[in-house]
This record gives sequence, C-alpha cells and structure tokens, in this order.
Amino acid sequence: MDPEKKEVTEQTQEGQEGETLSKKAQKKAEKEAAKLAKKAEKAQANPQNTQQDEEDPLAGNYGDVPLIQSQDRTDRKWTPVGSIDDSKVGQEILVRARLHSSRVKGKIGFLVLREKFSDIQCVISETEGQVSRKMLKWVAGLSKESIVDIYGDVKKPEQEILSCSQKVELHIKRIYCVSRSHSTLPFQLDDASRPIQKGEVEMENYDNVEKKEEEEKKDDQQIKVSLKTRLDNRVVDLRTKANQAIMRVQSGVCQLFREFLYTEGFIEIHTPKLISGTSEGGANVFKMKYFDREACLAQSPQLYKQMCIMADFDRVFEVGPVFRAENSFTHRHMCEFTGLDIEMAIKENYYEIFDLMGELFAHIFEGLEKRFAKELETINTQFPFDPFKFKRPVVKLTFQEGIDLLKENGVEWPPMEDLDTATERKLGELVKKKFDTDFYILHRYPVTARPFYTMLCKDDPRYTNSYDFFMRGEEITSGAQRIHDPELLAKRAGECGIAVDTIKDYIESFKYGAYPHGGVGIGLERVVMLYCALGNIRKSALFPRDPKRITP
Repeated sequence: MDPEKKEVTEQTQEGQEGETLSKKAQKKAEKEAAKLAKKAEKAQANPQNTQQDEEDPLAGNYGDVPLIQSQDRTDRKWTPVGSIDDSKVGQEILVRARLHSSRVKGKIGFLVLREKFSDIQCVISETEGQVSRKMLKWVAGLSKESIVDIYGDVKKPEQEILSCSQKVELHIKRIYCVSRSHSTLPFQLDDASRPIQKGEVEMENYDNVEKKEEEEKKDDQQIKVSLKTRLDNRVVDLRTKANQAIMRVQSGVCQLFREFLYTEGFIEIHTPKLISGTSEGGANVFKMKYFDREACLAQSPQLYKQMCIMADFDRVFEVGPVFRAENSFTHRHMCEFTGLDIEMAIKENYYEIFDLMGELFAHIFEGLEKRFAKELETINTQFPFDPFKFKRPVVKLTFQEGIDLLKENGVEWPPMEDLDTATERKLGELVKKKFDTDFYILHRYPVTARPFYTMLCKDDPRYTNSYDFFMRGEEITSGAQRIHDPELLAKRAGECGIAVDTIKDYIESFKYGAYPHGGVGIGLERVVMLYCALGNIRKSALFPRDPKRITP
C-alpha cells in the first residue's frame, strides 16, 4: 500500500475509534450524573436514609418515608389488623397501623401494632436475613403511637398470644415510618386502658370525682389517668380499645334507630338550630345575638318536628345536636348532646306511640347484642357491666303506680312531683326485682313535670298523656301526646310563662287542620352510657360539653 494512503487510513480508523470511545464515555458520565442527582434528591428528602445507604446494605428495608402529598398511587393493598387470622398464615402482607409498643433486645425485637380496637404482635429478628443490626436500632428508636407500614409474613406463634386480639404473629421483612409521634405522650395508652372494678366509678359530681381520682392515684401503685386528663387530651384518649368500641356502639345505636324507623314509614328531617324563642320553655337556653335581634340555640327540634306533622309528613325523625344551658355537673347532664327525635300522627291514643317506641328499643338492644358483640366484649374488658335485660312487651307503669311501688318499699314521694335521680334509681331497682328488666316505661306524668305543649289527660287534667323510658333506673327519653288545638296551646304557653309572640309561627301551624300527634326525644349518649354501665355520660360523648368544658 502507498505509505500516504496507509497513513490516511490509520488516521481515519483512529478518529472513528476515538469518536466511539467518546460516546461511551459520555453515556457513562450521563449515567453517573443521573445516579448522583437521584442520590442528592433522596438525600434532600431523607438525609437519615442517605446515611444508612452508605453504611447499611439493607437500608432500603427501613426508614422514614417522604411526606405523603398524594404524589404516588400504586396497586399496593393494605390488610386491616382485625382481619389478620389463621387464614393469612404463610402470606406476606402489608399493614399500616400505630406502634403501640416495642421492645428490642440483642438480635430480636417484639412490636405491637394497633388499629382501631385490634392489635397484633410483630417479630423482627436479625437472624431472618432481611434485618440488619442498624435496622433493629432504628426500630428501637421509633416512638410509641407513630404510624408505620410493615411488610411481613404471617406465622403461627409457638405459644398462644394472650395480650393481643389477633392470635397470629407478623414477622417483619420491611418497616417504614409514615408519621412519627412526639416522644412525650400526655399519658400512656396502657395506663388509660386498665380495667376498673365493677361499680368502681360512680360519677355523680364531676368535681368530686376528679378529686377522688387524684387521691386514688396517690394511694395506688398503678397510675390512673383522671377523667379531666383524658378529656383534655381526648384525641389520644379515644385511641384506647374501649373508647374505640364505645364510639362504634354509639354509631350502631344510630344505625339501628334509623333502620327501624325507615321500615315503619318515617322520613328523616333536619330542623333549624337557630330559633327566635325557646323550644321547651324555662331558663336553660343559650341566648345569642342574631344580627339586630336575639335568638336561641334550639333545646330540641320539638316545635319544628310537630310543624312537619302539620305539613302532612305523618312520621318524621331527626338525629341532631341539642343545646341545654344547664349549670349542672352530674354524671348524666351535658350542655350539648345528640338527640334522637321522633314525631308521628296518631289515630286514637298515645299508646300508639310508646308501643312503637318499645319495639324500636327492642330492635336496638337486640341489634347491639347480635351485631356489636365484639365491641361490647371490648368495652366489658375495661368497664365490666352486667348484660342488659329487657322484656317484650315492654313493662309499663303509670306514674302513680311507680309512686305506689316506692311507697310499698318504704320510700315516700310527693305524688305530683317529678322524681329526682336518687328516687328514679330506687324505682329502677324495684322494677328490676319485680319484673326482671332493666328497661321500662313510666307514663301519665303530673302536669307540673311536663312542658307546655303536653296534652292533658281527659279524665284528670292534673296528669298528662306523657311518658319516660328508663334504662338501669335512669331516664333516657321524654315524650308525650302534643296539644294540637291552637287555643289550648296558646293558653298553656302563657300559663308556663312563655311569651306567645315568640312561638307565633308554631301555634299558627295548628290553625289549618291539625292531626293528633306525639313523639319522643332520646339522648343518644345516655343510651350508650346506661347500656354499657359506663357511670358518666362524658365517656359516651365524642367531645363532651359541660359548663366547664368547651374544648377540645
């Protein structure tokens, strides 16, 4: 070959090889740059994990996840703690729950995860291959009540687990913290979950009970979380298993209440809570400024549900807030509670109402027993109570018969005065002894014990066509046939000191043809309190309101 041509050919080949090498180097550089950028981004999002990446080859199996801002959506499936049982043994699952407790020692750790009122024991062991010493150390540093995601295998434990609701174990492969709890809790959930002795908490006076609880705390080795501390930190308090169950029973009462009434032809209504005058009469009303005039918070939906009957709705009910300005600190009174209210037209007799109400309560009680057995068992573990007894048909006594029963047993009571709490309880004891029931109806109350709109008895105007329902010796409802004659209604309002002009629209609603009718108002929190024998209505209220408490 000509030497010049040879030189040109070699130069060309060298240039092609150099270009090829240059492209490879560029791609490699781009790859390295992308890797570094990704690492820098990860470091910025989670510096702790970056350090772990450098030091721990298993760092990807644990750590704090970036703040969830709806940036991703995957096909991952989380398994509820309450559904992890023998049928899941051998499966790998993903769980998100609260870290109730953890104990790490040496190469092994035991965690308890809690979700709602279910919990499960988890095992993390360095000997299982996917867990490092640094991972165990990181797990040991997680604070109680933090929210974690855990990937793990469900296994049958060698020994029966008694301390958790789920009787299988979750062996951890990966664990990530979704949200860290503050390391200092207002109280420990274990302290707030300790069982009490049956009848231990009898909370008649809120202030005295707080003082008594503080004294007991000093005398006892075990820490007792006072009611005040619980309510001041209600969000944490509601996490206990018993409270989770109580609120689900409360929900169940509403569900069963609605369910029965829908089958009986009722419709649900929603009445105003801002009104121009009082609903019930009396002084226990919250007054407020309504632009240039005065208004009240409704003491009940009473007037409006009656007006709905006059509007031809025939049968109505409502579940809603009720406001009472009662400066009272008893175990069963609150300034705001949830009312389950009913109103219906009748044909002949107010017995039509309370017979139907008796069936309603039987439906609720039976439904709680059948559908909420697990919740009731959970409540009973911390707050022991006797099973609730009721009869069909419901036991019914006139007010006078109740007075006579008290008298027969050495309790004197004025025949025309409403019963006080202690006497109600005594009568409840006597009814339980005589009829073996925790639930009964007392009817035909004296006129002095009922609101202005209550229909008077035809045979004796000193008494009324009214009734109360009782659970475990305490009143949970108040109801009656209502006055549907506008003239008699206006007269009774005046006699009870109510300014007729403030309820003018209500009275006039009966002028254009009025159905005979009646109804009842039920306190939701009282029903739950008494069914579960909790001792204080604040335990069955989500965020209770009394004269001293308007937060949280």
